[in-house]
Amino acid sequence: MWESVGTLATSPWIYGLIVISILLDVFLPVLPSGVLVAAAATAAAAGTGAAAAGADTVSGTATDVPDLIVLTLCATTASVLGDLAAFRIGLRGGPRLDRVLARSRRLRTAQARLGAALARGGGALFLVARFAPAGRSVVSLGAGVAQRRVSQFLPWSVLAGVSWAGYSIALGYFGGQWLGAGWITMAVSVLSLFLAGAAAAYLLRRPLGDTAPSATT
Repeated sequence: MWESVGTLATSPWIYGLIVISILLDVFLPVLPSGVLVAAAATAAAAGTGAAAAGADTVSGTATDVPDLIVLTLCATTASVLGDLAAFRIGLRGGPRLDRVLARSRRLRTAQARLGAALARGGGALFLVARFAPAGRSVVSLGAGVAQRRVSQFLPWSVLAGVSWAGYSIALGYFGGQWLGAGWITMAVSVLSLFLAGAAAAYLLRRPLGDTAPSATT
């Protein structure tokens, strides 16, 4: 089965699959977009290793793809575009979305945290939320519902997208370099993504008072 996964990961179609997965991930957080990115990076590591060992590198062979720079650009761009789509939905959601927000403690908490973070010029919340399950969705929608400006939202979305893409690619690439392209590498990548998500979810669930600045003057 690994051969089938490897064939997909070294096909040019992997770029389109990753873009679609990341775009939809903001609305369907169960999609394994991080795993796809890590798998493609592992394939890139395998191709690099094969080339270094003198394997056939004739133009058009599987070792030519995926390219890490293109992979990073695709993952980051898709992440930002997905964030902006959710942000626009929140921005234009109107009373119906306001009622959804009122019923969701998670969205209310995200909105409050966003206000505190943006008021003090900080965007660590965006970075943390990008790694948490559904955190990207909650923060992007919450920023729109809170009527934040695009100029406030976009830079942190880009930084969060670059950080997440870089982390996922580094897991797959260096794992492939050290452990080889196989199920062990993928298991380590999936476990590392899960642990990062669990840590981010824990930070997001901490009481607001733990992260909000003091109200005293």
